[in-house]
Amino acid sequence: MLYWKGRFLEQPVTDFCSVIKTNSTGPVEKQENYFLLCDVLPEDRVLREKLQQKRLEEVLEQQQQERDDCSFQRLCMFCSEDFTGNRSSLLNHMAREHSFSIGLPDNIVYCTQFLNTLQSKLDNLQCLYCEKTFRDKTTLKDHMRKKAHRRINANNSEYDRFYVINYLELGKTWEEVQSEDDRELVDNEDDDWSDWQAHPLSVVCLFCHHQSETMDQIYTHMKEAHGFDLHKLRTELNLRFYQQVKLVNFIRRQIHQSRCYGCQEKFGCRDDVLRHIVAEGHVMKLPDVSTWNQPQYYFPTYENDGLLCTLSDSDDEGSDETNHSEDVPVIAEDISNLRALKQSSVLNQLLKSRGSCR
Repeated sequence: MLYWKGRFLEQPVTDFCSVIKTNSTGPVEKQENYFLLCDVLPEDRVLREKLQQKRLEEVLEQQQQERDDCSFQRLCMFCSEDFTGNRSSLLNHMAREHSFSIGLPDNIVYCTQFLNTLQSKLDNLQCLYCEKTFRDKTTLKDHMRKKAHRRINANNSEYDRFYVINYLELGKTWEEVQSEDDRELVDNEDDDWSDWQAHPLSVVCLFCHHQSETMDQIYTHMKEAHGFDLHKLRTELNLRFYQQVKLVNFIRRQIHQSRCYGCQEKFGCRDDVLRHIVAEGHVMKLPDVSTWNQPQYYFPTYENDGLLCTLSDSDDEGSDETNHSEDVPVIAEDISNLRALKQSSVLNQLLKSRGSCR
């Protein structure tokens, strides 16, 4: 504003602005002139780009301060667990434990204000996604869980200032920036994928936080560190794929809830239940099949559970299917009245017709 204030004193406003006249066909006394200043003017465009660049530098500096800040302290919005240190610990916790993700920590700026905004909405009993207001906290929680509304509304521009992508280019929103990137990928005629590097799958142990990249490694870890042999259980119980899924989800949920999956005894923390499982020899002890072979265990305890992606069908499943197919009886046609069948045969009628023609 100060820049253009000085320029307007130097030259007439009409040298820089387009003139828009309202009520042009009406009386002169009711006509008004509006002056439009936009970035079509090169001088204005350069000024806007400088201001945008300065703003971007400020945002990146603020983001770096937040990334390095270890004095962050805040309660989780969903379970009231206290987090201190880096902000990423809270954001990762909400994404992992509550399936609520507002994006990667490195893409967010003004994180405290962002969380304050979200907390204020929850305190006002407002859904973060559809932004409807409910009568009490329990109803709100049930609504967000059943409707899968544990996410923010991407169309709400109120959140734009908390994402670095919205500061990258002048006058462009995150949607426009992303769509441009997509077009560049489509227009790229280079089909060379030799530099493609796939991220390895991370599989987490059922009992601790150990991670491995392959099923064999996680099998070995669970067997050596915890005495749990998933492969043995699969073979002994002849578990099909979906039965394995339900068993893994069942054990994960019990451990997450600090409960022994073998005897259903409840403990105060994960370490206590693990000590109990080892001391009582419940590592390979499973409850009755009806306890864990339930439809509710089709759904994973943790989002994107890599262990579920590495399960396989029983080794004998293919041979079982082959044997079953061999046992299927083949039912022949009913030939109990063979004489009547021959007399009524269409072929017999054709032969008779052929003989009469001769």
